[in-house]
Amino acid sequence: MENRTLGIIGGTGWLGRAIAEALLDNGFIKPGHLLISNRSGISTFEPGVKLLSDNQQLVDLSDIVVLSIRPEQFRKLQINARGKRVISLMAGVPAAAISAATGADEIVRAMPNAAVEIRQSYTPWYCVGNLFERDRNWVQRLFECVGSADEVPDEDCIDYLSAMSGTGPAFPAMLQMALTNQAVAAGIPPAIAQRAAQGVVVGGGQMLARRDPRQMIESLMAYRGVTAAALQSMADQDIESIVGRAVKAGAEVARRGM
Repeated sequence: MENRTLGIIGGTGWLGRAIAEALLDNGFIKPGHLLISNRSGISTFEPGVKLLSDNQQLVDLSDIVVLSIRPEQFRKLQINARGKRVISLMAGVPAAAISAATGADEIVRAMPNAAVEIRQSYTPWYCVGNLFERDRNWVQRLFECVGSADEVPDEDCIDYLSAMSGTGPAFPAMLQMALTNQAVAAGIPPAIAQRAAQGVVVGGGQMLARRDPRQMIESLMAYRGVTAAALQSMADQDIESIVGRAVKAGAEVARRGM
């Protein structure tokens, strides 16, 4: 545990709060070194965590500032963070814009996803500025408190991954809904269709945590049975291109700014 003070602007929102609670639970930061700002002034954090309603006061008291706000809120945010390290959790706001608006020279852009709630997020991050190796390790360990993380080689990776890993459960949720709706259309009772589709997505996801997806697909295709027929149909319809176009559409939004 280090003695640097961390301030989270928007720390009572779902993302900021989940990260703050994980940092505390993991002992990554002491309550007395964690500052939270929000407009309501209401806090249910453990004793020692300081709640502030003034964002600039939080910045002044912090060594490192996390921006856990929506891009449209950033446009209205007026802070002077010169000399501070700023970690942005916003999609579609480039590091240059953050530096210009805040005066900060060290910018970390990161993209956690909704799985922070269960501490299973995958968080890519990219740093602009001259961070020492110990500081990079600190950022890595911070995001490992809510799952796994990687430093990526350039900022464009953040924009692309905002539309891929940043979607969190969105793609699996759409798959589950499609499976459910198609089963109902085929005459399966809705409650059974829902449970069956959930078993595919949730159970399959747990298996993939321990299995290589390509090997799994190849072994299932080798049986040339029911599953192979379904997989072949998706391959014939170029499922990879469909997914690729979907991610590309999201990435383009991130690249042009939200």
